[in-house]
Amino acid sequence: MIWIKICGTTNLEDALAAAEAGADALGFVFAPSSRRISPRDAARIIAALPAPVEKVGVFVNQSVELVLDTVHRSGLTGVQLHGEEDGRFARQLRDKYGSGQLRVIKVVSMREVGQGTGKGLAIAAQKDAAKMFSALLLDSGGNGKGGGTGATFDWQEAAPMARLLAKRIALIVAGGLNPDNVAKALRTFHPWGVDVVSGVEQAPGKKDASKLRAFIAAVRQFEAGPAQRLEKAATRK
Repeated sequence: MIWIKICGTTNLEDALAAAEAGADALGFVFAPSSRRISPRDAARIIAALPAPVEKVGVFVNQSVELVLDTVHRSGLTGVQLHGEEDGRFARQLRDKYGSGQLRVIKVVSMREVGQGTGKGLAIAAQKDAAKMFSALLLDSGGNGKGGGTGATFDWQEAAPMARLLAKRIALIVAGGLNPDNVAKALRTFHPWGVDVVSGVEQAPGKKDASKLRAFIAAVRQFEAGPAQRLEKAATRK
């Protein structure tokens, strides 16, 4: 199944709505952002979530000590690194929790790739990237804070590179996804997972339940394949 992460969670109502709609993971932003949440508030939400739902903290150039403390205080099962964090940083996190106990996702800014800057692509190109990170996340980048922008990047231009990366490590696609375009992103990249924030919101930090359901339904419908989609359509007639 395609892994679906709903990021920018700020309240319990939205968290439960995403979990009920079928999200595999929820994201909590601990870096500067309009969706930033405190470890204490995140812990309250996480305590009320179903155990199978992954809880991923988003960080940007914060210390290993702070990240580990937040993981412990909030009850996170994974971290997503949007800054200049390298393989050594990731190993320190994973060594603390043991192999497989903490999902560590490294974000690659496609804007920086286009400019020939940033460490993300250099890290991704390393043969042992899969030993350092659980997955790579392709995002637009370029908001000056290391986080997402809610805008898409050039999918066609990025597709060849993404296919090569996907042979080495699990790939997640983000950046401007919504219920209407996620199927196209899946056809273009065939990623391991997708990550969405603004595309399922009614305002920054507040989710839209109908968009949540539509986004997840679009992913699952794509996943079902053409034959099953036709069968479902015929059944509804």
